[in-house]
Amino acid sequence: MNFFDWDFALSILPDLLKASLNTLLITFAGFAIAIVVGLLLAIARRSRHLWLSWPVAGLIEFIRSTPLLIQVYFLFYVFPNYGLNLTALQAGILGIALHYACYTAEVYRAGLDAVPRGQWEAVTALNMAPLSAYRQIILPQALRPILPALGNYLVAMLKDTPVLSAITVVEIMQQAKNIGSESFRYLEPITLVGLFFLALSLVLAWCVRRMEDRLEVTAR
Repeated sequence: MNFFDWDFALSILPDLLKASLNTLLITFAGFAIAIVVGLLLAIARRSRHLWLSWPVAGLIEFIRSTPLLIQVYFLFYVFPNYGLNLTALQAGILGIALHYACYTAEVYRAGLDAVPRGQWEAVTALNMAPLSAYRQIILPQALRPILPALGNYLVAMLKDTPVLSAITVVEIMQQAKNIGSESFRYLEPITLVGLFFLALSLVLAWCVRRMEDRLEVTAR
């Protein structure tokens, strides 16, 4: 038996690439939701109204302190008992998005806290609407220092997508396991999946660095 069967590897590549579409969908859709919800959570946590900031802080700590696997199990297996019926893919995207939204919320909060106090006082003195103040003044200054951390969470989310195979989502890792169980050869599918995650992680990291460079040029 060959140590690595290249013919077999090439024969299973189309199936793995097809399953990788789910991996990419989960990663990018989940991250798009996470960065929006995370920002809203960060703003709510910084609220002066304790009735809002305390429950949000509790929610963030609860989700950050419990495993992603338990959260997606609840979404897919428990919540249907209470009327929330989601497909495996929908539950996977929602679960991973909410999980990472709580991490990005803390990143946003650190970025917002780092904005000089004078900038907050300026938007107040100018009587700017909150939405305009955040969009035009506060967020551009907060985004530059937190972009690397957001990029790290994007890569981490990509690498966490195999967790969703526990709720029957057929992403690339689950497809590799299916191929291995049918062919009794795990080396080739698992190796190809590892190379896929390595390549995509490097590409995403490069894209984040390019965005950092662009923001630095814009800020000058």
